[in-house]
Amino acid sequence: MTRILGHNYIAGQRSAQGNTLLTSLDATTGEPLPGVFSQATEAEVAAAATAAAAAFPAYRNLPADQRAAFLEAIADELDGLGDDFIATVCRETALPSGRIQGERARTSGQMRLFAKVLRRGDFYGARIDRALPERQPLPRPDLRQYRIGVGPVAVFGASNFPLAFSTAGGDTASALAAGCPVVFKAHSGHMATAEAVADAILRAASRSGMPAGVFNMIYGAGVGEWLVKHPAIQAVGFTGSLKGGNALSRMAAERAQPIPVFAEMSSINPVILLPEALQARGESLARELAASVTLGCGQFCTNPGLIIGVRSAAFSDFIALFTAQMAEQPAQTMLNQGTLASYRQGLVHLHSHPGVTHLAGAAQGDRQAQPQLFQADVSLLLGGDPLLQEEVFGPATLLIEVADLAQLAAAVGALRGQLTATLIGEAAELAGYGWLSELLQEKVGRVLLNGYPTGVEVCDAMVHGGPYPATSDARGTSVGTLAIDRFLRPVCFQNYPDELLPAALQDGNPLGISRLLDGEQSRAVIVR
Repeated sequence: MTRILGHNYIAGQRSAQGNTLLTSLDATTGEPLPGVFSQATEAEVAAAATAAAAAFPAYRNLPADQRAAFLEAIADELDGLGDDFIATVCRETALPSGRIQGERARTSGQMRLFAKVLRRGDFYGARIDRALPERQPLPRPDLRQYRIGVGPVAVFGASNFPLAFSTAGGDTASALAAGCPVVFKAHSGHMATAEAVADAILRAASRSGMPAGVFNMIYGAGVGEWLVKHPAIQAVGFTGSLKGGNALSRMAAERAQPIPVFAEMSSINPVILLPEALQARGESLARELAASVTLGCGQFCTNPGLIIGVRSAAFSDFIALFTAQMAEQPAQTMLNQGTLASYRQGLVHLHSHPGVTHLAGAAQGDRQAQPQLFQADVSLLLGGDPLLQEEVFGPATLLIEVADLAQLAAAVGALRGQLTATLIGEAAELAGYGWLSELLQEKVGRVLLNGYPTGVEVCDAMVHGGPYPATSDARGTSVGTLAIDRFLRPVCFQNYPDELLPAALQDGNPLGISRLLDGEQSRAVIVR
């Protein structure tokens, strides 16, 4: 990596007007890492938002294949970052190099996937209803609709994914694909990583001939409010805590012009163990679930934080096996001291609750997180106790035993919105639980059968979202190509001459895309 400058990124230039200097820390030792970062001033935040607004008209009107080439150039630059970059990310996050290499591949891969979306053209959502001048009792005008970017997007970096949900992560990729310039707020936990990735994005922008201001980045705590409230910003992408997401949503709603906030926030991702599966493979399920709960020190938004089973000898045996497995899981270093402090606080709440029993887990050390297992009476969930549905971000989970299927249905009905829910069952018994799948669809964005939720594939069909408080808007996803929809809005043209229409709506269909033409999908050329 080149020397860290630590200045904010505004319209392709670097700026350091403020007096507050920040340092990045080694996640394992807590020692300061080389380089200091300049916290953005209110004027710099405004300048970044204004630069994005100035870039918007030119950027959104670029041909889709030119924006696609930009995304592919970013992917190439990310793939070209060397071993010293990987080492820096590892030091800032305590994540292993294999995880970071895999996450980088996912990050560049989703850039290339959105480039593919741009080239196939379905994101335009082109619809054409041709004029019917002879229609009675009233003629129909010529009406044509397509979608454009909403405008500059503020993106907040996530703590737990320093690449895939950060500087060049899914929110940035989908916003840029939609034709929206980005102002990125770097996460304080991995500022050196953010700088290296921002440099890669700017190199790609220069190579691709993008307008200045297509990507901007600011550092600092407390600067997010200035960004969200700036009138140039038209949408927000956020991955983080429920408290943080709710605060941003309030700020956005209180603006003179309210804007949408797409916040991925809090989920306990219930796993439901069906009776025959427990009878057939309780030992392997205990081992696999312990591995899923502690994977990456439990620092995944899809971490299974609630495990439900129906009272039986098999479930009792599973509890004993699972308790033993969790007791054997080693301590791990978390992303940063703030994350560790939050994890410890969540454990304090569980330990002090009279209706919760601690089953496994050693006392917490000074710098590492010890995996923990608890059990609670189902009456707490049915009674609406909020503690059982508060995400404990880390390697901990909670067991609940229900008396019968009626109580299982009631327990699922009491759940708040989730990113995922998982059903573990044998093939012969799953057919009898269609009712449970129906209930879960009302609660979550993704329902899994016989798998574990901690892997999120980046593809067209993926949904990484769900009803509140999993997200602030259940109609979208922050992973997968549907994420582009969050940053697009429809525009209709009435009785426009062909030469003034955007290419996606012109009679000759110069883009060769599929369009809804008079109610039928078609790639046809229109002959007037």
